[in-house]
Amino acid sequence: MREILLLGQQGQVAWELQVALATLGRVTVWGSQELDLADPDRIRDRLRALEPQIIVNAAAYTAVDKAEQEPALCQAINATAPGVIAELAREFGALLVHYSTEYVFDGTKTSPYLETDTPNPLGVYGASKLAGEQAIIQAGCAHLILRTTWVYGNRGKNFLLTILRLAAERPELKIVADQVGAPTWSKSIAMATSQILARCGDRDPATISGIYNLSAAGKTSWHGFASEIVDRYRTQFPDRALQVTDIVPIPASDYPTPAQRPAYSVLDNSKVLTTFGVQIPAWDLSLGQLFARW
Repeated sequence: MREILLLGQQGQVAWELQVALATLGRVTVWGSQELDLADPDRIRDRLRALEPQIIVNAAAYTAVDKAEQEPALCQAINATAPGVIAELAREFGALLVHYSTEYVFDGTKTSPYLETDTPNPLGVYGASKLAGEQAIIQAGCAHLILRTTWVYGNRGKNFLLTILRLAAERPELKIVADQVGAPTWSKSIAMATSQILARCGDRDPATISGIYNLSAAGKTSWHGFASEIVDRYRTQFPDRALQVTDIVPIPASDYPTPAQRPAYSVLDNSKVLTTFGVQIPAWDLSLGQLFARW
């Protein structure tokens, strides 16, 4: 069996990957306690001792606003660590799967972003993720960099769980309506990743290495997403009371944050479909599936 190393044990996507990758090989899962990604020497020692054939890096510094106050730590985890991992992957011939984000773009485009569009991150988090991508590519290992958007699930910290908590506490929610993206279920990302790896087969890594967009189909605003969350929750759980009666659309300017967000975060997923035959369903369909399995 192939030896698979999964990094990011407690993360939303990593949690789902523990199940999704199990059919592909023997999965070793390391969280922050097993591997401090801010310690390059520790990374080298631990990975050389294991020498996995596939490394799936689902670990990252994801506190977008806090990153503005912790740029060094954010850079260490999101940029330096992936570069070190990529160098080791090249050393022992492993395939590296790494997750990135639409935050590498500035959001000024009005049509879905292609993998070939020029990045221009707006903040520390996006810049660190872009640097991580570049470090992996420069290392020269076999790699799949998967960019995704607006990740949510039924565990961890994410927009869906925040909205449900606030909707249970408040009669009115004010939600940004002029930022558009594709909410992507963490389980969908994990399942798609497993399908991609299964379809790599014996293909030459040089022919498939690169950046791939991997997000849900369709688009909505944060306000649209919040409204759909509340509606579907009430439909699925009519006996569970929510206090909210009004979800008010507001501009992003009414909700200032330390880090600037892209106004447009939609990705074009045609490359991953053409290359691997993999497609994540529409965001609202996935949301319905999540609640059906809640």
